[in-house]
Amino acid sequence: MSAARDPRPLTGEPLALDLLNTRWNREGVLQDLLTGTDGLAVWLASNALDDRFTADATTLRHLLRARDALKKAVDGSMEEGAEAVDAVLAHGRIRATLTPEGPGELPEFADPAWGPAWLAARNYLELLATAPDRIRGCAHDACVLHFFDTSRNGTRRWCSMAACGNRAKASRHYARSKES
Repeated sequence: MSAARDPRPLTGEPLALDLLNTRWNREGVLQDLLTGTDGLAVWLASNALDDRFTADATTLRHLLRARDALKKAVDGSMEEGAEAVDAVLAHGRIRATLTPEGPGELPEFADPAWGPAWLAARNYLELLATAPDRIRGCAHDACVLHFFDTSRNGTRRWCSMAACGNRAKASRHYARSKES
């Protein structure tokens, strides 16, 4: 399979947030990477999951369900989101293992098509356990992207300082210059 370029403006976030970031705004128009299996193949490759999972319609359907569940949990109410994320998590489990290299964990799925969706939901639990206050949405009004704030003091506000942060600064500067 040829590797298609990932068109999203923000990649490399933890898996759960990277899944949410398959929707983004470009010049005021909502974009969606996961409109078909080609976009799913791009997302799987971007997250090094393409060697483990198939980009088919069933996997896409399950991944969209996980994205909706994560959106409810991150941007909506935790009560509604928890139930939706838990429904995705019901399709897999972690099996403790021991190998010559030492102890480990192995995710298992009743249906492998649930794998990417389950891994994203599981990653969200890991982020919640690590630093729930660092799961953020971009502060720019028109941006729908999410990120995990890894800054030292935990004050990151923008998905990208070069894009959204700069637009906000330019807007404030324009407003100040207009007042003068």
